[in-house]
Amino acid sequence: MDITAKESLMAVNNFSSRLMTVGEAVSLIRDGDKVALGGALSLREPMALIREIIRQDKKDLHLIGNAHGIDVDMLCGAGCVGKAEVTYVGFEFDFGIALNYRRVCESGQVRILENNCVTLINQLRASAFGMPFVAQRSFGGTDILKIHPEFKEIESPFGGEHIVLAPAIKPDAALIHAQFADAKGNARIEEPFASDLIMARASEKVLVSAEKIISSEEIRSLRPNIPYYEVTAVVEAPYGAHPTNCYPNYAYDREHMALYVASTKKGLKEFKEEYLDKYVYGVSHEEYMHLIGGAERIRRIEGWKSDVREWKEIFEAGDMA
Repeated sequence: MDITAKESLMAVNNFSSRLMTVGEAVSLIRDGDKVALGGALSLREPMALIREIIRQDKKDLHLIGNAHGIDVDMLCGAGCVGKAEVTYVGFEFDFGIALNYRRVCESGQVRILENNCVTLINQLRASAFGMPFVAQRSFGGTDILKIHPEFKEIESPFGGEHIVLAPAIKPDAALIHAQFADAKGNARIEEPFASDLIMARASEKVLVSAEKIISSEEIRSLRPNIPYYEVTAVVEAPYGAHPTNCYPNYAYDREHMALYVASTKKGLKEFKEEYLDKYVYGVSHEEYMHLIGGAERIRRIEGWKSDVREWKEIFEAGDMA
């Protein structure tokens, strides 16, 4: 879904600024909105925007995404989620199950809309293409049709095989973190893209946080892959993916992630008191960066590429019993 070089040059020919504060951008999200989350697992999740959603106490959000971790888990722990249409939430082999997510789903506080990665991406793609549905073959041997009555099974007119039609997913808002953007909304994401480029084209509104806001001349030279006409708001948020990574800028902060996971083990009340009260509520993005270790922590996660010893130490930090 990347745009061509010609399109990327055209994309900067816009003269209105979409630059906002993180608070102004997140205020565009309404309670009950379908919110698509960019990034994946420990990759470039839009955490500065996520924390602001919690500060603004958004409610009953319908989250959409593929494999995710701390972003979905934190929103669930803060009571912001009504539905979760995600294919996996956890910390994989590193820290295991996402406990806030599990608690709220098991209790019925959050409704799970089970899906698979291929189908969900293709439903977003249908929205990006302006189609009402997508034809799928990815349900063999599963009970997905039993829990998705909106999916329709038909006989293909081209050969007679059974095909499932899945409705398009059009998020009300997509949250995306990029390495670079200009004030007009042109953004550049470095690979891997996850589902971000598809989400940007599929969604009604697109909120982009960026490591750095640069000039239109500079973004033109980088060939933006999210053009201004897909973007509603852009926010400058250095280290806005922390504690997930934003390569090549900085690595996953395993030590902070371990602290986060430890706080979720004690229950939702304790999680709010020990983690959200300290790192989220009433805390600006700049204050958050100071709380997590400031310049020394930044030096450490940015140092992943200096030598093998450095990145090994980053990924060994935070071991939990």
